[in-house]
Amino acid sequence: MKPLLRRSVFALLALGGLAPLAWAQPATWPTKPITFVVPQNPGGANDVIARAVAQSLGTSLGQPVIVENRPGANGNVGTSQVARSAADGYTFLVTAQSAYTINPALYSRVPFDPIKDFTPVMQLAVAPYLLVVNPNFPAKTLDELVAYAKAHPGKVEYASAGNGTLNHLLGEMLKKQRGVDLLHVPYKGAAAAATDVVAGQLPVTFGSFPGVMPFVTSGKLRVLGVASDKPTPLAPEVAVLKELAVTSWYGLLAPAGTPQPVVDKVYKAITQVLATPAMQERLKTLGAEPVQSSPASFAASLPAELAHWKKVVDASGAHID
Repeated sequence: MKPLLRRSVFALLALGGLAPLAWAQPATWPTKPITFVVPQNPGGANDVIARAVAQSLGTSLGQPVIVENRPGANGNVGTSQVARSAADGYTFLVTAQSAYTINPALYSRVPFDPIKDFTPVMQLAVAPYLLVVNPNFPAKTLDELVAYAKAHPGKVEYASAGNGTLNHLLGEMLKKQRGVDLLHVPYKGAAAAATDVVAGQLPVTFGSFPGVMPFVTSGKLRVLGVASDKPTPLAPEVAVLKELAVTSWYGLLAPAGTPQPVVDKVYKAITQVLATPAMQERLKTLGAEPVQSSPASFAASLPAELAHWKKVVDASGAHID
């Protein structure tokens, strides 16, 4: 190879090698609007949290953050859309834990790989789940519910948002750990399930704090405990059900290959947003709490969560398609 040609080739290779590094510098990003894809319908807790964070993040970064709802197949539609998106730092997924870690076990096939297709950024918030009953049901504690169910095997029904949903699987965990025979009744959504328990059509359900606490405070439901390993600051007086502890989070993820400097910049900006009193109060009104999370800790938690929920789903017999 002639010296001049060799120098030209080396120069091009050097430029090619430096281009990604230069592109990935946080100072050059963002230069256009960012999209948060929410794989659930508008108005739910995940959507509201995404919009609250998006508004503040846009102000912090100097570019609009647009929330785009892509519901369908329990969250699989929007999740797979982000998995196929360009890893350029302009598309992110804001998803609920149940859609991300339970769906891969619930469906025979999902159109995304929760480990290989995404770069975890951070958990945004957690919303505890509560075990609630109709006020006319005799049980006032979990132990009393278990005793009643054992005295009436197969007669105590519990409502859920549908097969394989988190409140269904919590019921299955209760059945297995306490050796009780409860009858699962799936509904098309958590709101319908809670409404029928309020009406006395069924006696028991698990529900997210945002979904059922208004009924508790108005006396239309009685809370028996929170499915957590520690008291929730949202209602510290509620009994803790450690044996049913789950972490129901809302998290932010980017397509795999998104430059780490961009991920780090988003993480830092959102951490500052979540620390503001205004955002903490906003989350509290939604029945959620901000969490301390990082890209590394979030990524490290996912394999164990996926394995845990696979065991729970397999034991429950829940399956879709």
